[in-house]
Amino acid sequence: MRKTIRNSTIVAVTGLLMAFNATADDKIVMDGSTTVGPIAKSFAEYYMKANPNVNITVSESGSGNGAKSIINGTCDIGNMSRPMKSSEKKSAKDSGVMPIEHIIAMDGIAVIVHPSNPAKGLTVAQLRDIYNGKIKSWKELGGPDSKIVVISRDTNSGTYETFETMVMNKEKMASGVEYVGSNGAIRQRVLSTENAIGYVGLAFLEGVKSLEVNNVMPSEDTVRNKTYPISRPLYMYTKGRPKEGTHLFNFINLYNTTEGKKIIADTGFVPMN
Repeated sequence: MRKTIRNSTIVAVTGLLMAFNATADDKIVMDGSTTVGPIAKSFAEYYMKANPNVNITVSESGSGNGAKSIINGTCDIGNMSRPMKSSEKKSAKDSGVMPIEHIIAMDGIAVIVHPSNPAKGLTVAQLRDIYNGKIKSWKELGGPDSKIVVISRDTNSGTYETFETMVMNKEKMASGVEYVGSNGAIRQRVLSTENAIGYVGLAFLEGVKSLEVNNVMPSEDTVRNKTYPISRPLYMYTKGRPKEGTHLFNFINLYNTTEGKKIIADTGFVPMN
Protein backbone atom coordinates (compact mmCIF):
# COMPACT_ATOMS: atom_id res chain seq x y z
CA MET A 1 0.00 0.00 0.00
CA ARG A 2 1.38 3.37 -0.98
CA LYS A 3 2.38 5.91 1.62
CA THR A 4 0.25 9.07 1.57
CA ILE A 5 1.72 12.47 2.34
CA ARG A 6 -0.02 15.63 3.46
CA ASN A 7 1.93 18.80 2.91
CA SER A 8 2.18 22.03 1.00
CA THR A 9 4.36 21.63 -2.08
CA ILE A 10 5.65 24.36 -4.40
CA VAL A 11 6.76 23.39 -7.91
CA ALA A 12 8.93 26.04 -9.58
CA VAL A 13 8.53 26.24 -13.37
CA THR A 14 10.09 28.79 -15.70
CA GLY A 15 7.69 31.69 -15.82
CA LEU A 16 5.16 29.82 -13.65
CA LEU A 17 4.76 29.02 -9.96
CA MET A 18 2.33 26.25 -8.98
CA ALA A 19 1.45 25.87 -5.30
CA PHE A 20 -0.94 23.34 -3.85
CA ASN A 21 -2.04 21.76 -0.61
CA ALA A 22 -2.82 18.14 -1.38
CA THR A 23 -3.08 14.59 -0.32
CA ALA A 24 -0.90 12.87 -2.90
CA ASP A 25 1.02 9.68 -3.43
CA ASP A 26 4.77 9.97 -3.08
CA LYS A 27 5.38 7.39 -5.80
CA ILE A 28 4.67 7.53 -9.55
CA VAL A 29 5.29 4.44 -11.69
CA MET A 30 5.64 4.76 -15.46
CA ASP A 31 6.00 2.07 -18.13
CA GLY A 32 5.76 1.78 -21.89
CA SER A 33 7.28 3.35 -24.99
CA THR A 34 11.03 3.62 -25.48
CA THR A 35 10.34 6.63 -27.72
CA VAL A 36 8.58 8.51 -24.92
CA GLY A 37 11.26 7.28 -22.50
CA PRO A 38 13.63 10.29 -22.84
CA ILE A 39 10.79 12.70 -22.08
CA ALA A 40 9.51 10.59 -19.18
CA LYS A 41 12.97 10.29 -17.63
CA SER A 42 13.73 14.00 -18.05
CA PHE A 43 10.35 14.92 -16.57
CA ALA A 44 10.99 12.55 -13.66
CA GLU A 45 14.44 14.01 -12.98
CA TYR A 46 13.07 17.55 -13.03
CA TYR A 47 10.05 16.77 -10.87
CA MET A 48 11.95 14.79 -8.23
CA LYS A 49 14.50 17.60 -7.94
CA ALA A 50 11.65 20.03 -7.26
CA ASN A 51 9.90 17.51 -4.99
CA PRO A 52 12.51 15.42 -3.11
CA ASN A 53 9.79 13.46 -1.30
CA VAL A 54 8.46 12.01 -4.57
CA ASN A 55 9.90 8.87 -6.17
CA ILE A 56 9.27 8.34 -9.90
CA THR A 57 10.32 5.18 -11.76
CA VAL A 58 10.39 4.82 -15.55
CA SER A 59 10.42 1.46 -17.35
CA GLU A 60 10.58 1.08 -21.13
CA SER A 61 8.97 -2.19 -22.18
CA GLY A 62 7.11 -0.92 -25.27
CA SER A 63 3.82 0.87 -25.96
CA GLY A 64 1.82 -2.37 -25.83
CA ASN A 65 3.03 -3.03 -22.31
CA GLY A 66 2.29 0.57 -21.37
CA ALA A 67 -1.35 -0.05 -22.27
CA LYS A 68 -1.40 -3.38 -20.40
CA SER A 69 0.15 -1.80 -17.31
CA ILE A 70 -2.55 0.87 -17.14
CA ILE A 71 -5.28 -1.74 -17.60
CA ASN A 72 -3.93 -4.10 -14.94
CA GLY A 73 -3.02 -1.31 -12.55
CA THR A 74 0.72 -1.90 -12.30
CA CYS A 75 1.62 1.65 -13.36
CA ASP A 76 0.24 5.15 -12.87
CA ILE A 77 1.22 6.41 -16.33
CA GLY A 78 1.40 4.35 -19.51
CA ASN A 79 3.75 5.91 -22.05
CA MET A 80 2.78 5.21 -25.66
CA SER A 81 3.99 6.32 -29.08
CA ARG A 82 0.62 5.42 -30.57
CA PRO A 83 -2.98 5.79 -29.40
CA MET A 84 -4.66 2.93 -27.57
CA LYS A 85 -6.26 0.39 -29.87
CA SER A 86 -9.98 -0.33 -29.71
CA SER A 87 -9.17 -3.80 -28.36
CA GLU A 88 -7.11 -2.24 -25.54
CA LYS A 89 -9.91 0.19 -24.73
CA LYS A 90 -12.35 -2.73 -24.60
CA SER A 91 -10.04 -4.63 -22.24
CA ALA A 92 -9.83 -1.52 -20.08
CA LYS A 93 -13.63 -1.15 -19.99
CA ASP A 94 -14.04 -4.84 -19.17
CA SER A 95 -11.61 -4.32 -16.27
CA GLY A 96 -13.46 -1.26 -15.00
CA VAL A 97 -10.68 1.10 -16.11
CA MET A 98 -11.18 4.43 -17.88
CA PRO A 99 -7.89 5.29 -19.63
CA ILE A 100 -7.43 9.03 -20.15
CA GLU A 101 -5.27 10.16 -23.06
CA HIS A 102 -2.76 13.01 -22.69
CA ILE A 103 -0.98 14.10 -25.90
CA ILE A 104 2.32 15.46 -24.61
CA ALA A 105 4.45 16.07 -27.72
CA MET A 106 4.89 15.43 -31.44
CA ASP A 107 7.52 13.22 -33.05
CA GLY A 108 8.76 12.34 -36.50
CA ILE A 109 9.91 8.83 -37.34
CA ALA A 110 13.28 9.48 -38.97
CA VAL A 111 14.72 7.06 -41.52
CA ILE A 112 18.40 6.56 -40.70
CA VAL A 113 21.47 5.12 -42.41
CA HIS A 114 25.21 4.91 -41.70
CA PRO A 115 27.00 8.29 -42.05
CA SER A 116 29.02 6.91 -44.98
CA ASN A 117 25.90 6.09 -47.00
CA PRO A 118 25.62 8.44 -50.02
CA ALA A 119 21.81 8.25 -50.12
CA LYS A 120 20.03 11.56 -49.67
CA GLY A 121 16.42 10.54 -49.52
CA LEU A 122 13.68 8.04 -50.32
CA THR A 123 10.02 8.15 -51.16
CA VAL A 124 7.51 6.42 -48.91
CA ALA A 125 6.98 3.90 -51.73
CA GLN A 126 10.72 3.12 -51.95
CA LEU A 127 10.91 2.77 -48.18
CA ARG A 128 7.99 0.35 -48.25
CA ASP A 129 9.67 -1.69 -50.99
CA ILE A 130 12.89 -1.90 -48.95
CA TYR A 131 11.00 -3.28 -45.96
CA ASN A 132 8.78 -5.66 -47.94
CA GLY A 133 11.83 -7.04 -49.78
CA LYS A 134 11.16 -5.76 -53.30
CA ILE A 135 14.26 -3.53 -53.17
CA LYS A 136 17.22 -5.54 -51.88
CA SER A 137 20.34 -3.58 -52.91
CA TRP A 138 21.45 0.04 -52.58
CA LYS A 139 22.36 -0.22 -56.28
CA GLU A 140 18.63 -0.11 -57.12
CA LEU A 141 18.56 3.31 -55.43
CA GLY A 142 21.65 4.73 -57.13
CA GLY A 143 24.09 3.61 -54.46
CA PRO A 144 26.74 0.86 -54.21
CA ASP A 145 26.08 -2.75 -55.19
CA SER A 146 25.53 -3.80 -51.56
CA LYS A 147 22.71 -5.71 -49.91
CA ILE A 148 20.54 -3.51 -47.70
CA VAL A 149 20.53 -4.60 -44.07
CA VAL A 150 16.99 -3.81 -42.95
CA ILE A 151 16.37 -3.08 -39.25
CA SER A 152 12.95 -2.64 -37.62
CA ARG A 153 11.52 -2.14 -34.17
CA ASP A 154 9.88 -5.14 -32.53
CA THR A 155 6.17 -5.69 -33.14
CA ASN A 156 5.19 -4.67 -29.58
CA SER A 157 6.49 -1.17 -30.30
CA GLY A 158 4.24 1.78 -31.01
CA THR A 159 6.90 3.06 -33.39
CA TYR A 160 6.64 -0.21 -35.33
CA GLU A 161 2.87 0.07 -35.50
CA THR A 162 3.03 3.68 -36.69
CA PHE A 163 5.58 2.71 -39.35
CA GLU A 164 3.44 -0.27 -40.34
CA THR A 165 0.43 1.99 -40.84
CA MET A 166 2.03 5.08 -42.37
CA VAL A 167 4.73 3.43 -44.50
CA MET A 168 3.93 -0.24 -45.00
CA ASN A 169 0.22 0.37 -45.55
CA LYS A 170 -0.27 -2.96 -43.72
CA GLU A 171 1.98 -4.85 -46.18
CA LYS A 172 4.09 -7.53 -44.48
CA MET A 173 7.77 -6.95 -43.86
CA ALA A 174 10.21 -9.31 -45.58
CA SER A 175 11.41 -12.41 -43.75
CA GLY A 176 14.99 -11.08 -43.64
CA VAL A 177 14.15 -7.95 -41.64
CA GLU A 178 15.93 -7.79 -38.25
CA TYR A 179 13.86 -6.76 -35.24
CA VAL A 180 15.32 -4.98 -32.21
CA GLY A 181 13.83 -3.89 -28.91
CA SER A 182 14.41 -0.14 -28.76
CA ASN A 183 15.16 3.05 -30.67
CA GLY A 184 18.63 3.03 -29.17
CA ALA A 185 19.25 -0.50 -30.42
CA ILE A 186 18.29 0.47 -33.98
CA ARG A 187 20.58 3.49 -33.80
CA GLN A 188 23.51 1.37 -32.60
CA ARG A 189 22.88 -1.30 -35.25
CA VAL A 190 22.82 1.30 -38.03
CA LEU A 191 25.85 3.10 -36.63
CA SER A 192 27.87 -0.12 -36.73
CA THR A 193 26.63 -1.38 -40.12
CA GLU A 194 27.48 0.54 -43.30
CA ASN A 195 24.66 -0.91 -45.41
CA ALA A 196 21.91 -0.78 -42.77
CA ILE A 197 18.69 1.21 -42.73
CA GLY A 198 16.37 1.76 -39.78
CA TYR A 199 13.80 4.13 -38.32
CA VAL A 200 13.78 5.95 -34.97
CA GLY A 201 12.21 8.84 -33.10
CA LEU A 202 13.71 12.32 -33.46
CA ALA A 203 15.59 12.03 -30.17
CA PHE A 204 17.78 9.20 -31.46
CA LEU A 205 19.68 10.77 -34.37
CA GLU A 206 23.08 11.33 -32.76
CA GLY A 207 25.87 9.90 -34.92
CA VAL A 208 23.65 8.57 -37.71
CA LYS A 209 22.46 10.12 -40.97
CA SER A 210 18.76 10.85 -41.44
CA LEU A 211 17.22 10.79 -44.91
CA GLU A 212 14.62 12.94 -46.57
CA VAL A 213 11.28 11.21 -47.04
CA ASN A 214 9.30 12.50 -50.03
CA ASN A 215 11.91 15.30 -50.27
CA VAL A 216 11.31 16.50 -46.68
CA MET A 217 13.81 16.20 -43.82
CA PRO A 218 12.49 15.33 -40.36
CA SER A 219 12.77 18.38 -38.09
CA GLU A 220 10.82 20.29 -35.47
CA ASP A 221 9.37 22.59 -38.13
CA THR A 222 8.39 19.86 -40.61
CA VAL A 223 6.84 17.74 -37.88
CA ARG A 224 4.94 20.71 -36.44
CA ASN A 225 3.57 21.79 -39.82
CA LYS A 226 2.97 18.15 -40.81
CA THR A 227 4.93 18.34 -44.07
CA TYR A 228 7.13 15.45 -42.93
CA PRO A 229 5.09 12.39 -43.94
CA ILE A 230 5.89 10.13 -40.95
CA SER A 231 4.82 12.28 -38.01
CA ARG A 232 2.79 11.26 -34.96
CA PRO A 233 1.72 12.40 -31.49
CA LEU A 234 3.23 10.94 -28.31
CA TYR A 235 0.97 9.94 -25.44
CA MET A 236 0.82 9.40 -21.71
CA TYR A 237 -2.22 7.54 -20.38
CA THR A 238 -3.60 7.63 -16.84
CA LYS A 239 -6.23 5.48 -15.14
CA GLY A 240 -9.00 8.04 -14.96
CA ARG A 241 -8.39 11.76 -14.54
CA PRO A 242 -5.79 12.53 -11.88
CA LYS A 243 -7.17 14.50 -8.95
CA GLU A 244 -6.28 18.18 -9.19
CA GLY A 245 -3.56 19.13 -6.72
CA THR A 246 -1.92 15.70 -6.56
CA HIS A 247 1.61 14.97 -7.68
CA LEU A 248 0.23 12.80 -10.48
CA PHE A 249 -1.93 15.68 -11.72
CA ASN A 250 0.97 18.14 -11.68
CA PHE A 251 3.37 15.66 -13.26
CA ILE A 252 1.05 14.66 -16.12
CA ASN A 253 0.45 18.34 -16.92
CA LEU A 254 4.14 19.25 -16.90
CA TYR A 255 4.21 19.04 -20.73
CA ASN A 256 1.99 22.12 -20.88
CA THR A 257 4.30 24.34 -18.79
CA THR A 258 7.16 26.52 -20.02
CA GLU A 259 9.75 24.27 -18.39
CA GLY A 260 8.04 21.12 -19.67
CA LYS A 261 8.09 22.42 -23.24
CA LYS A 262 11.78 23.23 -22.86
CA ILE A 263 12.50 19.71 -21.61
CA ILE A 264 10.62 18.21 -24.56
CA ALA A 265 12.55 20.38 -27.03
CA ASP A 266 15.87 19.62 -25.31
CA THR A 267 15.26 15.87 -25.64
CA GLY A 268 14.76 16.30 -29.40
CA PHE A 269 10.98 16.18 -29.68
CA VAL A 270 8.40 18.81 -30.62
CA PRO A 271 6.42 20.54 -27.85
CA MET A 272 2.67 20.99 -28.25
CA ASN A 273 1.43 24.48 -29.08
